[in-house]
Amino acid sequence: MPTIAIRIEWLTGLKIHIFSNLRLYGSWDSNGSFSDTPWTEVPMSPFSAEDGCPAWSAVVQLEQGQSFRWGIRADSRERQDSWGIVTEVPDPLSASQYRTFRANHDHQVERYYLTHCRRLGANKRYVKGKSKPRIEFACRAPHAADVQLVIGEPASGYITPTGTGVQASYSMIRDEEGIWRTAQTDPVFARFSDWDHKPYMYRIVRDDGSVVFRSDMFARCQIGSGRKDPASPEPGEPPWDGTRFDLKGTKSCSVAIDPERVTELLDEGVFPETRWLDNADFWKDEFDPARPVPASFNDLVIYELHVEGLGFGKKKPGTSEEAPGTFEDAIAFLDHLVVLGINAVELLPPMEAEAFSWGYGTSHHFATEYAGGGRDQLKHFIRACHQRGIAVIFDVVYNHWVEDAERSPDLYDSIRDDRNFHYWHEGRDEDWPTGAHGRHNGGYIQNGSSGRLPNLREEGMRKLFTSSACMWLTEFHVDGFRVDLTQAFHRDNVLEGNGQSLPVANQFGIKFLREWVRTVRFIKPSVMLVAEDHSDWPAIIQPQETGGIGFDAIWWAQWYHNLIGDSQSNLDSARLLHVAGQGSDLPLAMDRLGDKIAQTAKRVVYHESHDQAGNATYSENGVNLASARTIQVAVNNVLVDETRFWAEARTRAVAGLSLLTPGVPMFFMGEEVGAQEPYRYHDWIHHREDLLAMRQGGGARLFAYYQDVIGLRHAQPALRSAEVMIVHSHNANRVLAYRTWQGDEDFLVALTLNNGGFPDGYVFAHPAIADGLWREVLNSDDARFGGSGMINSAPLQASDSRINPRLPANAIIVLQRETDR
Repeated sequence: MPTIAIRIEWLTGLKIHIFSNLRLYGSWDSNGSFSDTPWTEVPMSPFSAEDGCPAWSAVVQLEQGQSFRWGIRADSRERQDSWGIVTEVPDPLSASQYRTFRANHDHQVERYYLTHCRRLGANKRYVKGKSKPRIEFACRAPHAADVQLVIGEPASGYITPTGTGVQASYSMIRDEEGIWRTAQTDPVFARFSDWDHKPYMYRIVRDDGSVVFRSDMFARCQIGSGRKDPASPEPGEPPWDGTRFDLKGTKSCSVAIDPERVTELLDEGVFPETRWLDNADFWKDEFDPARPVPASFNDLVIYELHVEGLGFGKKKPGTSEEAPGTFEDAIAFLDHLVVLGINAVELLPPMEAEAFSWGYGTSHHFATEYAGGGRDQLKHFIRACHQRGIAVIFDVVYNHWVEDAERSPDLYDSIRDDRNFHYWHEGRDEDWPTGAHGRHNGGYIQNGSSGRLPNLREEGMRKLFTSSACMWLTEFHVDGFRVDLTQAFHRDNVLEGNGQSLPVANQFGIKFLREWVRTVRFIKPSVMLVAEDHSDWPAIIQPQETGGIGFDAIWWAQWYHNLIGDSQSNLDSARLLHVAGQGSDLPLAMDRLGDKIAQTAKRVVYHESHDQAGNATYSENGVNLASARTIQVAVNNVLVDETRFWAEARTRAVAGLSLLTPGVPMFFMGEEVGAQEPYRYHDWIHHREDLLAMRQGGGARLFAYYQDVIGLRHAQPALRSAEVMIVHSHNANRVLAYRTWQGDEDFLVALTLNNGGFPDGYVFAHPAIADGLWREVLNSDDARFGGSGMINSAPLQASDSRINPRLPANAIIVLQRETDR
């Protein structure tokens, strides 16, 4: 049979140079005939793709008319000989990773895109023989009858549903994949620089002839930074003021951005900015050797931060309206975290989302929420973190889209729900009853999150999410991710119309999780990955090599429910602080918490998070209840002068235990100074507290305690060790103790929520307690922290595996065994 030349290209879509020694592997023999075993190896040659990013190619002679499979192997800075096809085959039950094609014609080109970071959206295109790039706009709209690029006006950043605000329009051309692109030869697109920071949208003629304006799902910026939708104002809301500052970002124009440069100043005060640095100059002083960013996930102490929740007292200029915090406020806050001992911040999702929200309804996964300051300001924040030795972890939300998704993913190019390609919809519209606004909602998938499942059946949809993560890694230098509610992918998918479980959606959810983890680890093997998973599915933290998903740790709510327990009525949880805060001396389920301590390894444990800091509601004994900040739970939400001593004592006790378990500790902003206001999803902006002022005032002693506990954890690897043994648990006495060790270092940690304490001593007897002298290295009842001062000042002698320290009321103590050195 005759052979033909097939060119195979592997394109990164990333402006990083980390790969080398690429080799093509394919299911053909030396004659170009199909041969499944073994696959033939062919060296690949590097080239610069039209997007300016590294790429590799090889030309092979193959038998015409035959179908083949292929993949590549590559070396990188952190890992050698990795398989470079991160995307799995379409079969929902298969985890195989290879590409297929049929050799149809001579000089055929087969391409694999590692990411779509620069394939879709507004991107540079380099033309041979020209030093400056042109611009290309690319939009996926497979059902559209026509698509035009339209330009908006920078001051307002808004185009009305009828097209008012359009300054210019340009035709786009559809390809066979349903991607619409601006014309390569049109001179208006010849210089990327002419388009930098121009606002734009897509005018889409949908399949029924209706015209809509849509933002770019791959946009790196949405221009609006306010909270108003001019087309649908909230009842009683003042009218939109006509500026981008008052405009909701999800309804605004997208903006063309040059990702190869960063604003020199944090806030130049003009748009677009005029003072720029290229990426190399901006990041050149990113790290301080004297304050290294932690490399091991287990070494982290994580501070959960909502940037917009900073900026206490800020108002929108000229009004009494509360204004959210920005990355400028966050940078000013970092030294507070350094003094505290924090070495990692977990940001609530910073992507474009619902205005003035927590960020868990993402609309544009490549754009930064402009209300917080914008993409360049986020880079300034990350650089400032790294300069101080602080790692940055992003929350990311892929299990649903923004609720009000008109102008972003919803009905993007069709009026039919069964063609709503950003969402998973089962069946045809005719299979489901017609609901409000003529929608056929029964075919959508609900998954326990706050929205509908994206269409993970489509490789392109999965690639949108994996590509955005790669952008955050490479362009923003993020150190890790926490993925929101992963059981929404692998367990909980049901049809909206009848509640029927949909196993195939779970299977594609698992496929997506594998691809996502595999992709980011291919780019950066050391990336830190956390899954918020409530299913107890062990595969989440098992390596992919043994059939798992491959996360480093689980964001573990069970720890919270047992230690604190104010966010749900669950008789299976210990709920220690919730019960202790009611003031009785009844027994506590210390044994249940003890069972959890040994399970905290490979878990992120917390005594407060955004979910529980006032936002959770439930019913108990016929009474509607809500969660609260730790210091409130400690006294059953009766925090007054007479109860503050008890509140702070119990808060110190539970915080200390959480910070000293084998798990990676995390807590929500403000806990370190005794924040007491509820931090609810809908009204957090009215309950912000001046954390820096509290540190100097009423929260000073609690802050000093947090400093000491965190410092002790950093200084003693044994307190981060997975080697843990419960040596005492007594529910009636409300006492729990465990031993933790590493090498010669040996510690005894004891918690009591007894209201009287044991001033004459409390005997711990267990064969694991080594004889010898033990020294108290932490006591939460120390007067420096606001306690009564019941400490163990002298070394304690352990004999016959028994030791008898004094235990204060509502406290935690840590004893260290003295060793000969």
